[in-house]
Amino acid sequence: MNEEVEPPPLSSSSVKEEIFVRVRREPFEYGLLPIPKLIFSDGTVTLGPLKDKLVEKASASSCRIDADGISQVLNISIEYAHLVIQTLASVLPSSDFDPIATQSNALTADVYHLILFLYIQSYKKLLPRTHKDSASVSDVWPSTSAFDGFVSFLSPLQLVRSNSRRFMPSQADEESHQLSYLQKHLANILSLLADSVDGEDEESLVLTLERFEHLGYLLQFGEKGSNRIPLSQAAPFFANSDPDMPAIPVPAGQVHDWILQNIEAALEHKITSKEGVSPVAADQDIPMADSGPSSCKGLSEGSQSFVEGISKTSVVKQASDFKGSSVKVLNCQDAVVYILAPLKYATVYGCSDATIVFGAIGKAIRVEHCERVQVITATKRITIANCRECVFYVGVNQRPLILGDNHKLQVAPYNTFYPQLEEHLSQVGVDITINKWNEPLVLGVVDPHDSLSHPAGASDVQAESATCLNPDHFTNFLIPNWYGSETPNPTKQNPFALPDMYMASQEKNHQGLKEIRQALRDIQLEENRKRELSCALHVYFKDWLYASGNIRQLYCLHGD
Repeated sequence: MNEEVEPPPLSSSSVKEEIFVRVRREPFEYGLLPIPKLIFSDGTVTLGPLKDKLVEKASASSCRIDADGISQVLNISIEYAHLVIQTLASVLPSSDFDPIATQSNALTADVYHLILFLYIQSYKKLLPRTHKDSASVSDVWPSTSAFDGFVSFLSPLQLVRSNSRRFMPSQADEESHQLSYLQKHLANILSLLADSVDGEDEESLVLTLERFEHLGYLLQFGEKGSNRIPLSQAAPFFANSDPDMPAIPVPAGQVHDWILQNIEAALEHKITSKEGVSPVAADQDIPMADSGPSSCKGLSEGSQSFVEGISKTSVVKQASDFKGSSVKVLNCQDAVVYILAPLKYATVYGCSDATIVFGAIGKAIRVEHCERVQVITATKRITIANCRECVFYVGVNQRPLILGDNHKLQVAPYNTFYPQLEEHLSQVGVDITINKWNEPLVLGVVDPHDSLSHPAGASDVQAESATCLNPDHFTNFLIPNWYGSETPNPTKQNPFALPDMYMASQEKNHQGLKEIRQALRDIQLEENRKRELSCALHVYFKDWLYASGNIRQLYCLHGD
């Protein structure tokens, strides 16, 4: 057994060299499923025996388990087992990313990543701070709203009219909450990853290098402006391991003390940063609402950008505006937002009466607490939660996941393109030959991960699903080519094939338009009558723009 050494702290007195442990946001933001059978609140009491059964079912050579094995051990449907594997794959670190096989029976998951995935299903999100002015909330969010309770102070309209950061948890608050959760549960997590030698007591538990690196699912190290540091390089007990020789296992207690020390240092750093004692920690989140094209520089790998509070205008962001891998579109109202970039993750939250267009999202997008919003996206997976009267035009490789309290949702095939689209789709791995837009998977109406209390039994109520958009109402969405086409093989049409009904409707509309144009050309009118007809058509067109909401597409671009 290794001789215990006092691990040196990772942070130094030099601000420039400070390195802090950070929580990986993705498993908490995109990797939680509101399925009661996956939530184990008793720590290792249940998960310990389940881990042994999962290992027994897994392949001995690769320690991977398929959907059938997961279904049997966890006593869930094969459909949910596929969902578990797909969700886990979508939130793994890039170095551990598992390409999702197109054939369901080929789906597998690493057992120890699966154990960590299952453990944090017990996590409850940070409770938002209540709004000080409840009367002003009721003015714009009626008490009869379907979003009563939790969302009563998170109305999209109210969020736009006030400084939402005053009562919504900040990114730093959420990360601190997640770090504190890991701090509390670290001993249990390590015991599930560890092997036992010379007995069954805690002192006999050791971690191999491979099992230790699984913690990269939850934690990472990094310094400002740099890429992430692999856990094995950050840890003193594995830092100088010979790649040609198996590293000697380390006592789990030693690993526990070292990680705990670094979590405490990171939490203390976040507190002092808030008080202005020291600079902001690494991986700073960059607001983008007030920035023009190409003005967001210095985003480190894994950092997150914000497009926030856009109202009655349009904003466009392209690939050169993003140096990180994810974006959040927050609290936008009566606006058009274009995110024409290849990204891993995206979130749309608290928006109303808006159109939001994404380029290519390689891992996951989540749309939550939105009202009368059109979302256009090509992505590997999409989750829709607590939305009303929204339309989703999607090219999506996995079944759309619908959960929470939703009303009058519609789904439709993907309906747009821009010159760099196929290049961006290829970069992030979205398959244009697979589109499951019309196969939503519906879960419970209540999210057990929320910190608020819910009525007993409410978690068993199924959420409202989405209906398919009437093909007669389907239209292509035109994205202006603001920046010109610099790609050698520009995308010239929607890369996702339209279903026959939508294609037929589109051709019918095109034919009708062609006939109207020809009739206008052939009509015999005096010059003054032609002018009257032209003016009447312009008036009707203007009225249609306002009535349909398409006037938003003509707004001046924000920042121009």
